[in-house]
Amino acid sequence: YGFRSLVWLERRESRFEDLTGYGTLQGRKVKLGIALDDPRLPEAVSTEMPVELVERSKTSEQSRTMYLFPVPVGSDIPSALAVLDPIDDETKKHQIARLCHSVAPQLEILRLRGEVSRRDALARAVRKFSDSLKTVDTDDFWMHLTLTSAELLQSERASLLVLDEKSGMLEIKAAVGAHSDVLADAEPGNRVSRIVFEKGKPAVVADVSTTGLIEAPAERRYKTSSFISSPVALGDRNIAVINFTDKASGANFDRRDLELIRAITPQIAVAIDRAGLKERAGEFEQLAVTDALTGLLNRRYIEERLLEEVKRSNRHGYPMSFLMLDVDHFKSYNDNFGHPAGDEALKLVASVIRDTLRGADVAARFGGEEFAILLPQTTDDEAAMIAERIRRNIEQSQFEHRAVTVSIGVASCSSDLCSVSGLIKAADLALYDAKHKGRNSVRLYAEMDANEGDN
Repeated sequence: YGFRSLVWLERRESRFEDLTGYGTLQGRKVKLGIALDDPRLPEAVSTEMPVELVERSKTSEQSRTMYLFPVPVGSDIPSALAVLDPIDDETKKHQIARLCHSVAPQLEILRLRGEVSRRDALARAVRKFSDSLKTVDTDDFWMHLTLTSAELLQSERASLLVLDEKSGMLEIKAAVGAHSDVLADAEPGNRVSRIVFEKGKPAVVADVSTTGLIEAPAERRYKTSSFISSPVALGDRNIAVINFTDKASGANFDRRDLELIRAITPQIAVAIDRAGLKERAGEFEQLAVTDALTGLLNRRYIEERLLEEVKRSNRHGYPMSFLMLDVDHFKSYNDNFGHPAGDEALKLVASVIRDTLRGADVAARFGGEEFAILLPQTTDDEAAMIAERIRRNIEQSQFEHRAVTVSIGVASCSSDLCSVSGLIKAADLALYDAKHKGRNSVRLYAEMDANEGDN
């Protein structure tokens, strides 16, 4: 059609945002004064005509009209084409509207394929990150954690600041790629990290010069003006901030980087919490947060973590699941082979659980031959798969005297069930049902009949 000013728009949260521009609009930001629920949009779809948006120039009386053509998928409008060139011909408007209608299904198929591919890539990256956190006991833990995070974000520079609960100040634990000694900073994090920490929300900045932030010291010699900074929360408590700058490609940080950060920060939080427990080992001797036999955490610790995750789930709507696991016929194992053999069996069960879980998951010995597992940001179906993997791995493990199996009960937060006592009771009921129906199985509380839960 000979147009020189086009922009393609995608829905982002509550408004349209420009994805790419052509001609005079290439590389320019376009802001539209139209909400996604504006009745003019569905009307434009039904009439096969554009929405006409008029802009009045601040420097002259001359106005320009932008023609917005919705690209509908069913009753939804996920994207739109906007034309800034004059369109006086009504027939041409109809033709462009019909073109947008006709390409919409194909574009939606491409979008869904891309979304599946992107999510698969994200899942692989998170699994790789989770596996790397199994070395949290190394002496260079803080540097290892920061470096691994930086590699995942493809960032040449990164820093991790952790809250000192006694002073209330942020303390730099590690910095990667710094050109100056940031560890010697008398007031670390005051420029960006403290703001992000107190607000409790991540910040993705394309150009720091547009933010009003204090200019960074010249000796830091940043290559790019883009950065991303995110709080790290444990339940409802912010415990750290992690920062990334100078993307290796030279590009700006964007929403995909933010999605990746949101996926890994729960695992970073658990790793930091565990490191903090080690550092405060002397203070926690009386509490004995670690089970001496299995090396897993104990019941007191997991109940405290469960409380934090329940609060987080109730506040933000995040999924969360809880497992109760019991070794089948363990009394007969002890009776036949002796308590030392029983202890060795429990150690092996604990080892299998530890090796099967992801970095953000928390396992504890709940008492006797019973174990509890907290799965943050995990749905019922995902929890069932993890539980089945644990059950199968234990069944296939080589125990000294005879095969050992476990029964597992699964409970997940829902609108009807999301309290500490409720989740423990629900997982325990599902566990009892698994044992009652033959053992060596996984049972979901959500799949039990209402009358089963009452018995």
